[in-house]
Amino acid sequence: MRASRLVTLLLLLQNRGRMTARQLAEELEVSVRTVYRDVEALGAAGIPLYGDAGHAGGYRLVDGYRTRLTGLTADEAQAAFLAALPGPAAELGLGEALATARLKLRAALPAELREHAERIQERFLLDAPGWYGDADRTPHLAAAAAAVWARRAVVLRYRRWRAPEEIERRVEPYGLVLKAGRWYLVADGPPGIRSYRIDQILELRPLEEEFAVQDGFDLTRHWNSYLAGFRARLHTGEALLRLTPEGARRLGVAPAGGGWTEARVPIESIDHAHGEFLRLGADVEVIAPAELRDRVAETVRALAARYEEGPRTEDSPGRGSDRPHQ
Repeated sequence: MRASRLVTLLLLLQNRGRMTARQLAEELEVSVRTVYRDVEALGAAGIPLYGDAGHAGGYRLVDGYRTRLTGLTADEAQAAFLAALPGPAAELGLGEALATARLKLRAALPAELREHAERIQERFLLDAPGWYGDADRTPHLAAAAAAVWARRAVVLRYRRWRAPEEIERRVEPYGLVLKAGRWYLVADGPPGIRSYRIDQILELRPLEEEFAVQDGFDLTRHWNSYLAGFRARLHTGEALLRLTPEGARRLGVAPAGGGWTEARVPIESIDHAHGEFLRLGADVEVIAPAELRDRVAETVRALAARYEEGPRTEDSPGRGSDRPHQ
């Protein structure tokens, strides 16, 4: 365990340059005291690193020193190939670069590790978009990525769901996120840091203005916080249900024996829950809220009445109004 941590500490300093003891402790998920001991151990082993005191201090390797402890384990080689996603890379304009990098990585691996890595391509495939719908059209993705790389501001003309539906805004692109096959641009602007769906960008004009990312901003931490807030805003209500064993299975609820199961589940809204619960058919009974139960009951009565009338034909009453006037 400690040997692995020492190698990781050494590689961190090699790749990032000067780092403070606290930064190293956060990366390694250990105490600062442990970092001090690890640095002493590396020094005793002959690794040429030194520390500077003061506000701009930290640990660093002697200029020009490069460790050769970069061999990959079988798990690391597999993870590297699993993380290389050709679809998203191509959308970002990096498809050729990714293919070349994978060829270089494969060529550099020993035969045994190469076999492990190739099994990933043979046995795992990531298809990010959902079943019902084509992939989003993202003509402005490459321009957004270029702005992210160059840290240059852009002007967006953007379509959103609330009024005004079309807005124009100068933003500073911090990063890109691929979520369930959909690209999002995380950018700072007049309302603060927001997430913009790339497929809703109508126009993107790059500017020559460079910008600096806010101190302490971390894309992963920001996105996780955004998702937590989104879920909290999404599920603002609750429904009380009775479920058959099949209904409980489909909703992911632990069944209570072999009969009906009573469960409370979060809901986004009455309208959304109405459509979702109807999909379960006779495997669910809505108990509360009363408004939702009444909506479902009204729909069920309407469906029953329609099917009791028997199948309609082209000559049946009520269908003539559907025909276009000649």
